[in-house]
Amino acid sequence: MGIASRDSLRDWLRAPGSLSRRLARLGQRFTVQVLRQRVVPFRALERAALGLPPRGLTVVREVILRVDDAPMVWARSAVHQRATIGPWRAIKGLGSRPLAHLLYDDYRIHRSELKPRRLARHGHTRRHAARQWLAATGEAMPAQMLWSRNSVFDRCGAQLRVMELFAPGLRGQRPGRR
Repeated sequence: MGIASRDSLRDWLRAPGSLSRRLARLGQRFTVQVLRQRVVPFRALERAALGLPPRGLTVVREVILRVDDAPMVWARSAVHQRATIGPWRAIKGLGSRPLAHLLYDDYRIHRSELKPRRLARHGHTRRHAARQWLAATGEAMPAQMLWSRNSVFDRCGAQLRVMELFAPGLRGQRPGRR
């Protein structure tokens, strides 16, 4: 996917506020399909983004965001395991509700700058997302699905990293208002 492909997703990569709320405006039905939520060892990028020590565990939640049953976004959130008994404890009971319910209704939560990133076609994150996408949808992840955005949310000194990987079906769609 070249510059033209990123440009067609540029508005989505930079849109502030709740991605879930923006997606919900594209159709009649918005759903969150939870792929997994569990405790895993830190990944280097997540550890660096969250300013965590070299060793430890993180609670990871991976989902597919769907509009009218069409998969639009694969997303991964990660938070230090200790934060789930403190500032981010509500993540444990989130279920299939969007993470936005926690992130945008609390004035104590602050978001970092959005950082667009092109994933390596054969990198670990892309391969992992592709396996989950296939299992959840029955279809291979589109080869053009390489652009993501990352941000970190801070609540009372505890950080949560969110990475969202956009399907090419969003090209040409306008993200609209929050």
